Amino acid sequence: MFFSRWTMNPLLRTLNEMQHEVNRVFDRWGHNRYGVGEFPAINLWEEDEAIRLEAELPGMDLAGLELFVTGHNQFMLKGERKPLAVENAVQHRLERPVGMFSRMVTLPFAVDENRVEAKLENGILRVRLPKSEAAKPRKINIKM
Repeated sequence: MFFSRWTMNPLLRTLNEMQHEVNRVFDRWGHNRYGVGEFPAINLWEEDEAIRLEAELPGMDLAGLELFVTGHNQFMLKGERKPLAVENAVQHRLERPVGMFSRMVTLPFAVDENRVEAKLENGILRVRLPKSEAAKPRKINIKM
């Protein structure tokens, strides 16, 4: 009787729905069930001729990664992080997320997708995305 009285209360049901919505908002801001931001963590910065991107991918190899440039200014990183295969052991803590992941980053300008370079070294993916010719500044001559 006590349980049904509380679950039938419209105010408590509304508060529960509000809490659920707030949790969904925080999930979209980069917090997930593991208590960490989106995987993988990405840094992005601009140089004169290119955008540089670094992503932390500990324990990953090239076979598990895919990189895409779409629409000239969208970068996508997809992959799968496989669980550690441990036989005859009791696992006490599993904090590293496993499974499929995908990150889409909108770049600040168009890039030349034919000249993109990527290297995975010591768990860090380094990507150089050269600016397209249209995105490079052009000097304009002033006539007198």
